[in-house]
Amino acid sequence: MPWDEWERAKAAVRARHDAGTRLNQLAPGGGGGDADLVVYQDDLGAVGHEAFVLHGELKKKADIAGAGADKAGSGSTMQAAAALKSHDLGLGGALELTVEVWTSQVKHVLQACAHISNHLDYSKKLHAREDEAIAAELRGRTGPVSVSALNDYFT
Repeated sequence: MPWDEWERAKAAVRARHDAGTRLNQLAPGGGGGDADLVVYQDDLGAVGHEAFVLHGELKKKADIAGAGADKAGSGSTMQAAAALKSHDLGLGGALELTVEVWTSQVKHVLQACAHISNHLDYSKKLHAREDEAIAAELRGRTGPVSVSALNDYFT
């Protein structure tokens, strides 16, 4: 980048910064190229629900360690690994390791799905309670609400 281009970029940033007070809202009529992230309650609920559904389906269908379990609780894949190992075949150990790694990874994904679902449910309820409390407090006031009182809700 040439030196004068760098100086022009710094001046442009300085001019935008020194422009004065900027309101934290869209101009009338929308537009909003630099809009903040907006999440609606329905969106949170939908994502949380999908994480919950994925958790349930994954738990039922991804368990290769327990699939076809015998009386001892060993799944068919682990039974095959044991049989191969008993005949001194290296594939037995590799199959056993594959099942262990797969099971570990599935547990991590299940934990992530549960975390997402629980966190979004919690966030949705928390924000709804906060909104209700703020609305109740503002309804109880007479006259306009001071800027300093409104500012307390944004920190």
